Amino acid sequence: MKVLEDKLTEYSKYQRVGVFVDVQNMFYSAKRLENAKLNFTKLMKKAVRGRQLIRGICYIVNNPDIDQENFIDMLKGNGYEIKSKEIRFRADGSSKADWDMGMAIDVISLADKLDIVVLVSGDGDFVDLVSHIKTKGVFVEALSFRKSTNEDLVNAVDNYIAIESDLLIRSKRSKRR
Repeated sequence: MKVLEDKLTEYSKYQRVGVFVDVQNMFYSAKRLENAKLNFTKLMKKAVRGRQLIRGICYIVNNPDIDQENFIDMLKGNGYEIKSKEIRFRADGSSKADWDMGMAIDVISLADKLDIVVLVSGDGDFVDLVSHIKTKGVFVEALSFRKSTNEDLVNAVDNYIAIESDLLIRSKRSKRR
């Protein structure tokens, strides 16, 4: 059984933490499930929880139809490093853009410098990554929306933390509903 978040107070300020954020996964989960946006300032605080942040990386897909400059500036202002790639359009009109492989490579590359990896994603594709990182003695946490999180990921990590309303930004219009 997983440790509940309210019991996650036993930590050391000397533990080295890496936070890896699957921005598209979190953005669309917040929008679809909660009709809200994720507060990335509070997200960082929740992920780090007083421990020593070594790296906080947000993985972003650039869409030529959306201006993300202000969003990226906000992330940088909150201590996130930004990695971005262009969306790829296929001949059939569909598009492809995900960071799973890039995130996995970064986590593996940084694992020797970290005590704790925090994956901010609910993607079940990370289960094998979690298993691998744990064999290196790294503690792994996942932080995501419970409704859109793969059950195998929840079971694979050392601690699972569900994103609750305290990490959401709701528009004034959606608050009235």
